[in-house]
Amino acid sequence: MAFILIIEDDERVSELLRRGLAENGFIADAAYDGLTGKKLALQNPYDLVITDVALPKMDGLELCKALRQSKPNLPIIMLTALGTTDDKVEGFDAGADDYLVKPFEMRELLARIRALLKRAQTVALPPQGDTLQYADLKLNLNTKTAERNGIAINLTPKEFKLLSYMLQHAGRVLSRTEIAEKVWDTHFDTGTNFIDVYINYLRKKVDKDFEPKLIHTRPGMGFVLMKPDNA
Repeated sequence: MAFILIIEDDERVSELLRRGLAENGFIADAAYDGLTGKKLALQNPYDLVITDVALPKMDGLELCKALRQSKPNLPIIMLTALGTTDDKVEGFDAGADDYLVKPFEMRELLARIRALLKRAQTVALPPQGDTLQYADLKLNLNTKTAERNGIAINLTPKEFKLLSYMLQHAGRVLSRTEIAEKVWDTHFDTGTNFIDVYINYLRKKVDKDFEPKLIHTRPGMGFVLMKPDNA
């Protein structure tokens, strides 16, 4: 039975969430501001946190960053009315595992909760070695660092995870749906372009000042990490 923390300043929404979770076998606590939510999350062994972004005392983005420092593996879902691509990118950059826009379907939230809990309970197999490399691009999986042609590249956690997945599947076209499911553990929303935004972030860091270009777009299909002579 999973133990979930709801951080939501609208008490009506919070109570609806708590009841919905209880009806589906979850135990839920509630906090109505960011500071209280942070305190509870750090003091108790929650299996997952659901948080709004617009919160009093500490907003959900700062809260998410703070929790990531102390509990890097704690699943976090942002549940908010802020639904633009920029909002989602900002939420993922803060450390959220998933991002659901209000109004929402309870069954969709439950599906995302179960997916994150399942992932958190999965024991990952140790990687074969501590580095991933393609051409002169190299990632260190232990130190979470990247370099190309010996020059360090500064990546955010989500950029690192996306690039790692592309390196593991170098030469294969990855659809937006696959990237959303495997890198963000969420469903791809065709109304937003946050995946394209992150691909562009990587291009600026990995390809802009280097040759050859490694990240390529396949119109109507997705993206591929590949040398130009194989593209």
